[in-house]
Amino acid sequence: MAQNPRSVVLPVVAAAVFAGLGRMVLQKVLADRAARETNVAGPLDEKTRAWISDVVRTPRQ
Repeated sequence: MAQNPRSVVLPVVAAAVFAGLGRMVLQKVLADRAARETNVAGPLDEKTRAWISDVVRTPRQ
């Protein structure tokens, strides 16, 4: 009696999902590293900090 052939669909789908997740993680790590290295926001002086604080705390009308 012939045995049923095993389906290759499930392993292929599992490999594709695993590869996709790995790619997403790699992209996130690289994006975080690039954002950390290109630190666009420089050091803020006290006047700028006070202005930002005031803008954030003041309710909009």
